[in-house]
Amino acid sequence: DHLSLLDISHEFWDGRRALEVLRGLHLAVARGQFLAVIGPSGCGKSTLLRIAGGLLRPSGGRVLIDARAPRYAQRARDIGYVFQDAALLPWRNVLANVRLPIEISGNNGRHRRAPDELLDVMGLTAFGSYYPHQLSGGMQQRVALARALVFNPSLLLMDEPFGALDEITREQMRYELLRLWNSYRLADEPKSVLFVTHSITEAVTLADRVVVLSERPARVLADIDLELPRPRTREMERTKPYLDYVDVIRGHLERRPEPALV
Repeated sequence: DHLSLLDISHEFWDGRRALEVLRGLHLAVARGQFLAVIGPSGCGKSTLLRIAGGLLRPSGGRVLIDARAPRYAQRARDIGYVFQDAALLPWRNVLANVRLPIEISGNNGRHRRAPDELLDVMGLTAFGSYYPHQLSGGMQQRVALARALVFNPSLLLMDEPFGALDEITREQMRYELLRLWNSYRLADEPKSVLFVTHSITEAVTLADRVVVLSERPARVLADIDLELPRPRTREMERTKPYLDYVDVIRGHLERRPEPALV
């Protein structure tokens, strides 16, 4: 497995008592696989993603990336992070924001994608001199994704990257991400993706597998392989197999008091 989370538990302290967020959670992502994680609000999905990337140390359990601790992948710049907030620096234009990781890390010997090449891939070539406030939410997320890909990481960790977008833009970005992910796969540079979402349809449209988490403390309720053809299309979203998967996942979530949104 490319990414392994082994018996992960985590709790936060509020100064008086422990709040248990994750309990005995096992999760694995194969190389080149797209795994979506869905669950009720506040169940610990974002905490799980931060633990997976080595940004947060779990209270219990182990995380392995290529059979090693996450810090090795971090040092090699082999993890790309994309969050709901694009977190672009407002005083830097688009090209300078994409170039930022290179300026921070310098020449660490890792193969890099040229920032202007990434802008072309993301359809942003004409906007390289624009500043974040001049961009729509969808375009800002494209810039954030381009920035995450500068060091050509093999693992992408994505925490509701389209959650703040309107539904039409969100759908466009799903298929933009799929196009990009598939292009790397065809170029024999597959990206493994751990993708956190609240949306059932987003999970089914994007993923090879969907893991459904319970309420806090989160544990795995279901691990569902999606036997749907690729490339995914909008027409597929109206087919019976697709709608059946949506119903199955909704069924798992509706057993909880706070179901996910479609």
